[in-house]
Amino acid sequence: MALKKSQESLRNWTKQKWTTASGKKSLDTGEAYFPAAAVAALKKAGLYDDAVRQKKAATKAGKQFASYSPEIQAIVKRYR
Repeated sequence: MALKKSQESLRNWTKQKWTTASGKKSLDTGEAYFPAAAVAALKKAGLYDDAVRQKKAATKAGKQFASYSPEIQAIVKRYR
């Protein structure tokens, strides 16, 4: 039986390796948590430090999730 598009997307999402740049838990370090390929792309573009700042600011404000800048969102979208 063929999977629906949403089921296929979820299956692919669960197969991704999600991480921080340091490999430690985001809860402990305050780092942004993305698929490993997105972390590498953000570091290459010089935007990973911006993502960490935005994540830490959101955490400090009591939010579980951060709202990232459009530049960061565009890069991460390719890897989700």
